[in-house]
Amino acid sequence: MKQKTEKGMLSVILALAWPTMLEQLMQTAVQYVDTAMVGSLGTQATAAVGATTTVNWLIGSTISAIGIGFLAYISQAIGAGEEERAKKASAQAVFVTLTVGILFTIITVLLSNRIPVWMRADLHIREQASRYFRILYLPLLFRTAVIIFGTVLRAAGDTRTPMQVGILVNLLNILLNFFLIYQTRYVFLGKMRILIPGAGLGVTGAALASAVSFVFGGIAITCRLWRHRKISPGGQKLKPDLKILKPCFRVAVPNMLQRFATSLGYVFFASMINSLGETAAAAHTIANTVESAFYIPGYGMQTAAATLSGNAWGARDEKKLRGLARTLLPLEVGLMIVSGGLLFLFAPQLMRLFSKDPEVIRLGMTVLRMVAVSEPFYGVPIVMEGMMQGVGKTVAPFVFNVSGMWAVRITGTFICTQILGYGLVSAWGCMIGHNILLFVMFTIYFLTGWRKATKLD
Repeated sequence: MKQKTEKGMLSVILALAWPTMLEQLMQTAVQYVDTAMVGSLGTQATAAVGATTTVNWLIGSTISAIGIGFLAYISQAIGAGEEERAKKASAQAVFVTLTVGILFTIITVLLSNRIPVWMRADLHIREQASRYFRILYLPLLFRTAVIIFGTVLRAAGDTRTPMQVGILVNLLNILLNFFLIYQTRYVFLGKMRILIPGAGLGVTGAALASAVSFVFGGIAITCRLWRHRKISPGGQKLKPDLKILKPCFRVAVPNMLQRFATSLGYVFFASMINSLGETAAAAHTIANTVESAFYIPGYGMQTAAATLSGNAWGARDEKKLRGLARTLLPLEVGLMIVSGGLLFLFAPQLMRLFSKDPEVIRLGMTVLRMVAVSEPFYGVPIVMEGMMQGVGKTVAPFVFNVSGMWAVRITGTFICTQILGYGLVSAWGCMIGHNILLFVMFTIYFLTGWRKATKLD
């Protein structure tokens, strides 16, 4: 009976996970295309785009953390059969999206000239990097809607709508890249010569393509949320409701602090790598882009873990919560072993997609093969964190992630690159040490503290 139950749970997990995986695959494909298109303009262009990548992560992850509070609240409300409460929470998500989106837009645009300086980008790419960042963040309100409303829909078990909107956004981004980055040119189809118009805007064109795509995505996902049967905010009040916002932010704040602290760590990490020169910065940017595709199974499973654990917690079903962990963790480890093996095998070919510089390719291939070995170790923390988000337990992940980031990755990289004078390989070695430490801490917690933390009264 237990085996039959867990097989049924597996089908539910996969039904929730595959749209998220496909959505992330499309996002990664666009990152690949963006990097390849910009990379064709030269190492300087790649370094200019990569100079502010970790600041993008910092902002995006902070906004995502706010969504986690609504995910826990709404998934638990739906698990308890309280759809009206879920709709009220959806309306509060709209209020928070407007507030955060407008505030962050003002901050990022005002700081756009300073960020490449703080990131220690080379002098001759700072102006280009600043312009790219400013254009990218002008439509931040729409991007905030994509992130938070997507999380709200996933909390209701709807992972297909965010996937569909994400695919359309990414296709539009690629199409606009094609026309905005390059000059007007001819292409040949057999003997036929076709004139392709182009704006020739280079890095600026890539930023404009992304900005327009975000505007489209924000409008599209807002329309879909308003028409959603379970959690439409239509007819609900948009003024602050502390009865909903307090529990949401009680979950969101530790997650927000965690993501802010770890993303700030990524900023310091990237600034140290930028100080190693253009070649190291370009290899790091490309390798990060390549590696992101191989985390897709992990984060797809995390979405399913968060939604289903929240449903089980709301329904007060401790048995289902335990079965979810027994099903998810082995599945996640298996998927990450496969993805890590593929990354190790195809690292050289993947680097050659984005750069013709032999030194960039060699360096990127080396660090990718290093990190491929640690992929399975990273899978366990991803799923465990998803389950903890669903039940509203976000303090332990905060402690684990922040201590690992700053004690191992940042301190280690500072010693290796800034004091001992080692290069990019040593920095990625510290990153791998961070991933393995997370595996150890989350595993110990799962074996000792998880049962106590999820004990239902």
